Amino acid sequence: MMRELKTFLAVVRYGTFASAGSHIGLTQSAVSAQIQRLEEDLGFALFDRTGRSATLNEAGKQTVKLAEDVLSAYARLAEKSGDAERSGILRIGAIASAQASFLISAIQQFRQHSPGWRIRVVPGVSLNLLTQVDSGEVDIAVIIKPPFALPAELQWRTLITEAFALLVPRELADQSWRTLLKTEPFVRYDRNSFGGRLVDRFLRRIRVTVHDVVELDELQGIVGLVAQGVGISLVPEAAALHLPKNVVALSLGEDTFNREIGLVQRGTQHQQPAIAQFSACLRSAIDALGQAG
Repeated sequence: MMRELKTFLAVVRYGTFASAGSHIGLTQSAVSAQIQRLEEDLGFALFDRTGRSATLNEAGKQTVKLAEDVLSAYARLAEKSGDAERSGILRIGAIASAQASFLISAIQQFRQHSPGWRIRVVPGVSLNLLTQVDSGEVDIAVIIKPPFALPAELQWRTLITEAFALLVPRELADQSWRTLLKTEPFVRYDRNSFGGRLVDRFLRRIRVTVHDVVELDELQGIVGLVAQGVGISLVPEAAALHLPKNVVALSLGEDTFNREIGLVQRGTQHQQPAIAQFSACLRSAIDALGQAG
């Protein structure tokens, strides 16, 4: 609630959701989401809303002084403990493939360096995690790079690039990947995910129509379906992907396309020590993974 109270006071100070957001590094929609959560927690509205405008109501006016007192008391507690930068909760959003690979090592390294911090890993698909970073529900997130421009308030850093390949049963490995796409049943990487959109764009680019039989977002689940002979699939060659002996990954050669896995965070957070330290741990974990490979 401290984060929401700070946002509330920023709105009071700067007059509008948009102006407050520009000063504290959030989009207008993120400010609106935080104010809505605060109102739900308090059980009453703080603003009277008319169209796109919001005016502080009587309950909101009475809340201002209380919010200032709460934040002041919280700040004094942090100063008294002397551990404001050495402890807390770091909320990390992460897609499934990151959780199963380099995120584990990064968390272990971070815990060694910053034992006072607790970590909460928030699972999800890239689009949802991006929204949660924007709204302040998570501090940083490891996601697939969006196929659109990020809001100016968010920062992106690429961590790893993964090439796509065609997964096929071993008995089909001697055939052309293009021929297989045209003739075999296709297990599709969910089109609602950023990775699935890359697959869809690739198929349109090479002008191949596939015969969809299943669509899902879980990569290891796709591997399992290919292993069971349900169909073939285009997936990224992620470090966390485990291929059974009866499944082969066929290279797409010069037609290969990639997905970028990276870190997204709000621009105002790049100087926060805990986030900077965890980012360094992620980079170290990925570098070690590359050397092991």
